[in-house]
Amino acid sequence: MSSRLVLVSPAIGPALREARFYDGSSSVDPAGAARARAAAEALPRAARVVLSPGARCRDTAEALGLRGAVAADLAPLDAGRWRGRALAEVGAAEGEALARWLGDPDRPAPGGESVRQVCARVGRWLESVPEGRTVAVVEPEVVRAAVVHALGLPAGAFWRLDVAPLTATELSGRTGRWNLRLGHPVGGA
Repeated sequence: MSSRLVLVSPAIGPALREARFYDGSSSVDPAGAARARAAAEALPRAARVVLSPGARCRDTAEALGLRGAVAADLAPLDAGRWRGRALAEVGAAEGEALARWLGDPDRPAPGGESVRQVCARVGRWLESVPEGRTVAVVEPEVVRAAVVHALGLPAGAFWRLDVAPLTATELSGRTGRWNLRLGHPVGGA
């Protein structure tokens, strides 16, 4: 038997709308929660459910009717001192530092982590996924990191993967050999 992993990105909320580096406290908005509730029936049944730490993944899972354990390894990319700030704000204040971080997967965010570090962390978790179906409600960066690891892509591809709110990305296979089913809306959302 193989592992089947459905990575569900959180519903829309203020932090996503404003392109803010996530700090863990921003939730989904009422429209995002309503879309998640409407999509709940479309998700496949799973042997296990796991969540990224943070309010918007917990709230999305709740709206989807899912209960699961929080997995620390599925935390979003740690943006360090940029947490909670808008991308445009950071670009205006620290444009060179932001450009270096976005252009070099080995450069950590100030006080945070690098793209390569988040890909390695999520990759370790991915290789521990047991057989059967797992649904994981995770931040977009976690979806990116999982795809980069699963397909053996260079870490520089991380920022070239777009993950829309409330979409599902499916990986199937066994440790070391994954197949990707590209993201699709959850329940036609």
